[in-house]
Amino acid sequence: MNERIYIKNMVCNRCKMAVSHVLNDMGIEPLQVELGEVTLPRALSVQETNHLKQQLEQLGFEYLDDKRQKLVSSIKTLIIEMLYSDGPGSNLNLSTYLSDKLHQDYSALSKLFSDVEGITIERYFILQRIERVKELIQYQELSLKQIAVKLDYSSVAYLSSQFKNVTGMTPSEFKKSRKTTRKEIDQL
Repeated sequence: MNERIYIKNMVCNRCKMAVSHVLNDMGIEPLQVELGEVTLPRALSVQETNHLKQQLEQLGFEYLDDKRQKLVSSIKTLIIEMLYSDGPGSNLNLSTYLSDKLHQDYSALSKLFSDVEGITIERYFILQRIERVKELIQYQELSLKQIAVKLDYSSVAYLSSQFKNVTGMTPSEFKKSRKTTRKEIDQL
């Protein structure tokens, strides 16, 4: 019988590869590895689970046992996937997107997230969105207008305003400073 396990701090394709590598080294071939979630062909023994926890911790990941933590991790993963998808966003609002994907009432998701993380889902989304803007600015491949469209901002002015509120500088000032002030996704 398949088993799903949940892993905190998986935020990119390299994370998926690292987790796959750990499992393969343990002699367990995962059926599917997604951000924050792994499907295994069988349940792990207590000894295997403890070994996996240790291996993941050494890589900066965390094996999640708690249902609340699993759900919060799923919320974070969906937000990251939403921000890193190709092309313009879906134009769905965040609450509808999360409710549809997780098949739960948004107000319950919001309360749980705030209780566990100490910030609202919306604030977490804004912080992640601004980190994505920083990344796109540093790549220097897109104009600010193209970044605004890609990340579903209503205007460049709104993007700039939100950017300044979060970072204390305008996107132009950030670009000129060339500082690597980006935070790791799992540190937000």
